[in-house]
Amino acid sequence: MELRQLRYFCMVAEERNVTRAAELLGIRATSLSQQIIALERDLGAPLFVRTPSGMTPTKAGFALIPQARAALDAAESARSAVRGAAAGDRDPLRVGVTPGCPPWVLRRLWTAADAQTSTLLDWLRRGSLDVGLVVLPLPVDIVGFGSEVVNDEALGVLVTEGHRLASFETVAWPDLAGSELLWFPREFAPGYYDEVLGFCRSAGWAPRVVRERPPRRRMFAAELSGGGDVVALRPEWEAGEGLEWIPLLAEAPRVRHAFVWSRTHSRAEEIAELVREAAPQTRTTSPRGRG
Repeated sequence: MELRQLRYFCMVAEERNVTRAAELLGIRATSLSQQIIALERDLGAPLFVRTPSGMTPTKAGFALIPQARAALDAAESARSAVRGAAAGDRDPLRVGVTPGCPPWVLRRLWTAADAQTSTLLDWLRRGSLDVGLVVLPLPVDIVGFGSEVVNDEALGVLVTEGHRLASFETVAWPDLAGSELLWFPREFAPGYYDEVLGFCRSAGWAPRVVRERPPRRRMFAAELSGGGDVVALRPEWEAGEGLEWIPLLAEAPRVRHAFVWSRTHSRAEEIAELVREAAPQTRTTSPRGRG
């Protein structure tokens, strides 16, 4: 039994779906299934009832959930204690994340402040922040900063279940004619804002109305549910809870996130090491939303 397997088990138990859990973990669904089977073999009992609609924990699975979480918490406490002892009296690193940060990255982060990309960059320059998770491309020159891309995935069309496009398997750009676009204020991430809207125009879609709201999932969901022909361009993991995600048939715009830190920071090497540990591999999906 490995801690990695317990972490995978807890994610599947929470999501009740291997594909969804694999997306959040940033691994392939086949790899996740193999690890769950290996854990069941090691424990000598099935942990899930597998049905076409998803995965339901068995009695043994429900019994394992609190034990697995306790083991993972204990491992994290041990890791934190060792880091703290090694760091001595140094203050903890201050991490900032942009709204819309992927959940699989957030789960691996330390305590983090939440702010838009432009604000995070300003904090990094002033030294009031040690690490920032920002959305690319950046609107300013970042010479003197280290960076590590941790997420790169295609955007698709996000709509409510009752929307005219909800039953589509794929959406072509002409299908969006007449729809309003739910987007965010430019000051949150100017580079990303301009890149995606420019992509839409070059693909032949100029939304007749662009509704701007802060890029928080709950606010987007509420706005989409308010009625009207409104769509959003979001990554696949934002689907669920009454929202449908449909991939674009043609090439799609992408969203990329990266950790950024100052190379002149007195703890730059420590920051780089922690960033690599928090994001051991870049998560990249195809335009159809599959890794």
